[in-house]
Parts: sequence; C-alpha cells; structure tokens
Amino acid sequence: MKLTVIKQLTQFIKDNDADYLVETIEVLENLTEVPSLKDEELDVIGELISNLYGALEVHKSIKEGKDKKTALNDFMKRVLGSIDKE
Repeated sequence: MKLTVIKQLTQFIKDNDADYLVETIEVLENLTEVPSLKDEELDVIGELISNLYGALEVHKSIKEGKDKKTALNDFMKRVLGSIDKE
C-alpha cells in the first residue's frame, strides 16, 4: 500500500463519491478472473485494490469524526501491525 495513493483516493472520495471506488474495486476484481493474466499483472491489480480499500477505510474513519491525518496514520499503523504479526 502507498500512503500517497490512499491520500489521493481519499481526496477523490471527498470531492466526488465513495461509490466510484466501490465500482472500481468490482471492475478490478472481475479482471483478476482473466486466465491469461501474468502474476506481475495480478500483483499490480491487487495493489490497486488494496489502495482502494484503504482509502475507503480512511474515509470511513473521517466520517466517524477523525481528522484526515489521524485517520491516515491510524490506518497505516493497523496495516503495519498486521504485517508484523505474520
């Protein structure tokens, strides 16, 4: 996940609507079913999907009352904490 991408997507949600990201996730998840995709291509799609879900999580935290910076930092701490546990 890239924090800069999640920041950009969070701003996009603020300026537009979260439904755009939800629909984009659906399209990308559907693309993963193409049998001829290479592993590298699947990795890129997976990274995009992860960033989109991350932005939705940050947006949810902001809607619940957190400021943007705190929401982003809390999200990244959760992500890094889950990686450390593996």
